[in-house]
Parts: sequence; C-alpha cells; structure tokens
Amino acid sequence: MTTKDPRSHRATRRRALTAALGGLLALASGGAAAQASAWPTRPVRIIVGFPAGGGPDVMVRSLAPGLSEALGQAVVIENKSGVTGMLAADAVAKSADGHTFLMTTGSSMSISVHTLERLPLNPRTDLVPIAAFARVSLFLVGNAKLPFKTFSDLQAYARQHPGRLTYGSPGNGSAPHVAMEMLKAQTGLTAVHIPYRGAAPALQDLLGGSVDVLFDPGIAFEHVRAGRLHLLAVASNERSPLFPDAPTLRELGVKDFDGGTTHGLYGPAGTPPPVVARLNAEINRLLKTAPVAAGIQAQGAEPTPMAPAAFAAQIQRDSERYGAVVKARGIKE
Repeated sequence: MTTKDPRSHRATRRRALTAALGGLLALASGGAAAQASAWPTRPVRIIVGFPAGGGPDVMVRSLAPGLSEALGQAVVIENKSGVTGMLAADAVAKSADGHTFLMTTGSSMSISVHTLERLPLNPRTDLVPIAAFARVSLFLVGNAKLPFKTFSDLQAYARQHPGRLTYGSPGNGSAPHVAMEMLKAQTGLTAVHIPYRGAAPALQDLLGGSVDVLFDPGIAFEHVRAGRLHLLAVASNERSPLFPDAPTLRELGVKDFDGGTTHGLYGPAGTPPPVVARLNAEINRLLKTAPVAAGIQAQGAEPTPMAPAAFAAQIQRDSERYGAVVKARGIKE
C-alpha cells in the first residue's frame, strides 16, 4: 500500500489556494475595469458652487467639451451658489445617482470650513477629492497714486502713517481677507480691513482710491498693465509667468508665505475608485492641452494635474495653514 507524502498534499493545497486567489483577484480587477469602462451610463452633471463667469465656472466649462468626448456622455454644468459654495457641496454629497460632482474653490474647502459657524456637511467625510484643476495665486496690488511701488515701500508707508492704511477684500472669510491677516501677523504690517460683497466692487474702490491695497484673485491684470495699479508682490511659492518680474513674498523675506488655494472636482463619499481614477486621468490629460492651460493661466492660476491622494493632501495642508490664521485672528464670515 502506497502512503502519500503529507508535504506533497500540503503543496498541492497551496497551489490550489494560490490559483483560486489569483482567479478572485483577476475577477476583482476585471470587475473594477468593467465598472470604469461601463460608467457613465447617463449625462454627467457638475455643480459649480459659485455664479457663472467666476474662476471655477470658467475652468470647468473649458474642460467640459473634451471631457464629454472622452466619457461618451454629455457633461452638464449647473451653478448653485450660496454659503461660499457649501450649498452646492451639500447637494453633491447627498446625490446618489453616481453621475453628480462638485466643482468648487480651494477657499471653500480650506477656509470656509473654519470661518462658517454652521456647515451643512463635513467636506472631509462627505466628499472625495477627484481632480485638482488649478492652483490660484493672489496678487498684492496698490493704487498707483499712492507713494509705494514695492512691498518695502508699503511697509514704510504703514509705519509712517499708523492707522491710515486700508485694504479691501471680497468679504469676511474670503481668501484675500485671510491672506492679508496672515501677512499682517507675519510682518507686523498694520492695515484696516474694509470688506465688500465680491472682488469686483473691492477692485473698483481700489481704483477709485477708497482703499489702498488688496490681494487680487486675478481680475486686476489689465489695470496693472495700464499702470493704474502697482503689483507689489505675488502670494505664491513661485513667480507668476504673467508677471515674471514681480517677486514673491517669500523672496521678500516673508518666510514660507503661501496665499494660494486649489480649485478642483469632488464627488460624493463612496464614489467608486475606478470612477475617481478615470475622471482624474481624463481631467489631468485635458489640463495639459494648450487651450485649457492657457485659459487657466490667463486667470493668474496654474494648471495642477495630480493624483487624487496628492490633491487631498494639498487641501489638507491649506486647511491647516488657514485654519490656524482664522483661529488666531478670530475671523468669521
């Protein structure tokens, strides 16, 4: 009578288990691929948290035709403004059709989460970052009729005229407001805040002389080029290609100063990873095309193709930085 070697039996079982596991992994992989390729099955809806014509709206509309072609479905853009983008964010978080997404600003996701007393949702748990569209810089500009042409001139002017320097912003808790408070905290600059209802009226009063300086989110370039405003500094990590001669605040000695935010696309929590990956890949591809990139750069921003995890990490870093300023300066919307 022949006795089987137990070691041979165990080896056979291991091979069988390995084969079975491989089959399961192949099925899972194939299922994920099939899920991504089968999606979308209907038009894709992107809700923009701000009015038509604003930065995030212009950016997503510039990508919509190419994204529609890549996905094989119409891409419908809707605007739902209110509560600094949170009404749109809440609508997307509660959507359950698998085809509704959010386009919003970095300031909504990294600043408003700290300045609003009540939030209709928790963006960190109710939304998933999908694709970063652009890093938006701020530009410190001053009325050309005032006696400062550089940031050091501005600091000297503020010291020589205590309590007189004023700055405008699109409103309490806006990115330009928080950035200026961050600058004041780091440099000792003194300036009185005058909030407005939007960037356009703040810019008009800067041109008219009612306020002295402000952080421009990218709408004052024609006035800088025409000499009506002086560009004192750029609040980003690197110089802007639009104004390569304008120094960054970091270059001027304001250590680690970054007033940037990142506009991007989000989905509801639980969006299937293959769908996230597909949208991310298509948007990143489109961001590298010349027409889309040029349109974004014309607004003073830089296209930022990156993986979803990198996008999430960027938003978290911004949130921590701005959150500290909001808390220290007692900023509320």
